[in-house]
Amino acid sequence: MTFAEYRTLVLSDLYRITAKVGISAIIRQILFGEAYKYIFWMRTCRFTRTKLWMKCIIYPIARFMLRRQVYKLGISISPSTEIGRGFYIGHFGGIVINDECMIGNNCNVSHGVTLGRANRGRNRGCPIIGNNVYIGPGAKIVGSVRIGNDVAIGANCVVTEDIPDHAVVVGVPGKVISLRGAEGYINRIDYENKLH
Repeated sequence: MTFAEYRTLVLSDLYRITAKVGISAIIRQILFGEAYKYIFWMRTCRFTRTKLWMKCIIYPIARFMLRRQVYKLGISISPSTEIGRGFYIGHFGGIVINDECMIGNNCNVSHGVTLGRANRGRNRGCPIIGNNVYIGPGAKIVGSVRIGNDVAIGANCVVTEDIPDHAVVVGVPGKVISLRGAEGYINRIDYENKLH
């Protein structure tokens, strides 16, 4: 990961939460913004462990800060998890994401969400989440399922099957109830346009 990629990820995450991208907004969120604080240290761990000198000096500090947030906020997301820009944690607590999951751009994750691995059966593996996906409180996505783009997954839904683009999914097991998608659930996704 280059510094430019790291910067884009950190600023796009900040923009999703605050609609601002200045240094004062970053400092304020690192000090007082619980969900952003976790995301920031997670991104920093991933970036600093790729450069030798940073791995020896900065990575241990970033890893320590991330570890503190794991226990304080109840979030367990490994820095090795592939997560696109604009990641948004709406409410912290009880969030567990397997490090083999892949998450696209501009995704919202609420409290109590689990993205887990299935160890047997036809869906053995981890989920792949598309872009602009809203995952409601308490939702569980298990196995090597693909969640399409612009999908809204309702609260306490259990998803064990592939979901097409623009779907709204609810229930146990999750069923598609409409194709109106995540419109209205995902905001501020145009950070890339602000760079140009």
